[in-house]
Amino acid sequence: MAHQTIVSAPGKVLVSGGYLALDPNYSGTVVSTSSRFYTVIREDPTSGTNSIRVRSPQFLNATWGYSVSTTGSSVTVEDSTTNTSKNKFVYLALQITLALVVQISGITAVNETLNKGLDIAIVGDNDFYSQRDKLASLQLSRTLDSLSQIPPFTPTGVPLSQVHKTGLGSSAALITSLVSGLLIHFSSIPADSLTSPTSHGRLFAHNVAQYVHCYAQGKVGSGFDVAAAVFGSHIYTRFNPAVLHGLMNEESLRSQALYPALEPTNKAWDHVIKPFQLPPLTRLMLADVDAGSDTPSLVGKVLKWRTENPEQGMSFFCTLALWTDIDTLNTRLADTLVELSTLYKEDPISYTTAVKYIASLQPIQWSANPFQPKEELPTITKFSDAHVISQAIRTKMKEMGNLSGVPIEPEEQTKLLDSCVSLAGIVGGGVPGAGGYDAIWLLVCDPVDASPDIPPLRRVEQVWSEYTELNVSPLSVVESLAGGARVESLGAIPGLAEATA
Repeated sequence: MAHQTIVSAPGKVLVSGGYLALDPNYSGTVVSTSSRFYTVIREDPTSGTNSIRVRSPQFLNATWGYSVSTTGSSVTVEDSTTNTSKNKFVYLALQITLALVVQISGITAVNETLNKGLDIAIVGDNDFYSQRDKLASLQLSRTLDSLSQIPPFTPTGVPLSQVHKTGLGSSAALITSLVSGLLIHFSSIPADSLTSPTSHGRLFAHNVAQYVHCYAQGKVGSGFDVAAAVFGSHIYTRFNPAVLHGLMNEESLRSQALYPALEPTNKAWDHVIKPFQLPPLTRLMLADVDAGSDTPSLVGKVLKWRTENPEQGMSFFCTLALWTDIDTLNTRLADTLVELSTLYKEDPISYTTAVKYIASLQPIQWSANPFQPKEELPTITKFSDAHVISQAIRTKMKEMGNLSGVPIEPEEQTKLLDSCVSLAGIVGGGVPGAGGYDAIWLLVCDPVDASPDIPPLRRVEQVWSEYTELNVSPLSVVESLAGGARVESLGAIPGLAEATA
């Protein structure tokens, strides 16, 4: 059987730590999603020796050819003259990763693997892209049940440049799956590297993916989206951007200094990954809101305000105090959610009955019952704490948005969120990441059996379907319990073989 490598990586939702995650003094809580990107790498004799064909079958005119030449100990990747467009992310992933393969495994490893050429197919789960038009074409309502009727990896019907993304971190998931797949396919990290959360191979793939992603974007960002794609859900503290500053130039793409700089033993990679998981019997819900936000523009404006803000007459220390308040709340929320998981481990029966109880009541009522069984009180109290804290985070983030003139939680989103978080069984919510108009997240109770009441998920769906001030459509994603990047089997993923054929 021909040599084949398949690697997937999840998307992300930054539920707390927006803007603050850019600063190594603060942390953010990032949840990895069940929606994933898949990279399938195969031998392809039809493409010719030392040739690589990369395809994104979900888009129109999305095939790119590359020629690879090796001279001495260097490797050069070049766009084919027949390409009708350029894909900077894919090109940089190929050039940087193959340069590292040469430094790790030698030039022979590259030549031998490319002797028959390579075909690389990359696809993403449907939730990475808005499915509004698809649902309309199928005459389906915007519900979770309707989304399940859309075939996996469905074509978007548009070129890549025109697709409406949903903000799940598609570029980070794509780069992570592609870089990890290439490193494994060229035997530069062991095939079982992605079975361990802390293996040398996974750590190396993380560093390489961070570099590729930063270089493609033209700046060293926080990196939480790549970290989620590599490690899964976690509490993230960023690396010092200085580790990549010396590599953000074209000469470095083929430099012998590349491997030492990206090697996990390089202590300059000082990011912190603290394991995290949402509490049992809860569910992440995401809505695609049909209004766009330019995330880099929002971030740039907030950071400029933080350092300047002359119009408010505020000192840096006043700004620092606001960020410190938000960070304290973010930490309290993460700790409270972790403590809920601990309560479940200690007494799953009481935890389960408590979740069913609060799933039927509005948050303001959760702690109001004087006759509540005492064994359920710790769980109910912690869920009530999580609700109060998440609301306080929203208030502080909105304050920062108002002061900086940036719509972190625009009034339209505030109205939508307020109508959701007051429902029975809703733990909290907010605008993910940098905020803006294009998405909201909710954490809802998800009891084993909500009867005779309506499950919180259905209450939310009803609000979204009837909401008129914004065009709201659900995403089917939940938290990924499978962790970060992983090796896949073609037949184990429904629709993957057909989509990448």
